[in-house]
Amino acid sequence: METPVNIYINEKPLVIANLQQHLPPAFTAATTLFSPSDEEVAQTIRLLESGELPMAVLRSPAPETVMEQVKSHFTEFVAAGGLITSPTGEVLLMFRRGKWDMPKGKQDEGESLEACALREVQEETGLQNIRLGHLITETWHYYSLKDKKILKHSYWYRMYFTGTELTVPQIEEDIMDIQWIRPDNLGKYMQYSYQNIVDVVTKAGYKL
Repeated sequence: METPVNIYINEKPLVIANLQQHLPPAFTAATTLFSPSDEEVAQTIRLLESGELPMAVLRSPAPETVMEQVKSHFTEFVAAGGLITSPTGEVLLMFRRGKWDMPKGKQDEGESLEACALREVQEETGLQNIRLGHLITETWHYYSLKDKKILKHSYWYRMYFTGTELTVPQIEEDIMDIQWIRPDNLGKYMQYSYQNIVDVVTKAGYKL
């Protein structure tokens, strides 16, 4: 597992890191627990979920163990999707549930992550001529679904649109609009996006 890991709980970051890892200055004042107990992990999740904590850091010589502690409080869904660029270098964003997002979806049983990413992109955008590139990063975020606490573990791939077809938003997935955005305009859209999407964009090398 690559660390640090950022898990977004209602857009509040829960960071899992080893003891020596350097974190960005924004986390200097964050509540930090060392080798947390199961009870401390549970309480931290509750406080982030309720908004009583703006962020938290869990440090351990075995961050994989802490990750498993955190996962035990959720039902984990694995998903895959993509950051898609056009032949002219524009980035595809879609407007869904009041935020700018990128296409992704839950992995089907027996399906590879790469196949899942391509299928979800094709279903949600209507684009069929897509070439798969390398894995950019993995993200984790929490949401509730029918009284279940879901931790979505998403794999994000570089993808390249090679066709000429127009986008067709998948309305049944609440996608209201799809736009191709010039890289120098991405920062404006990321103000109205999710933190995990911002992470994907920056790890792909874009400056916001």
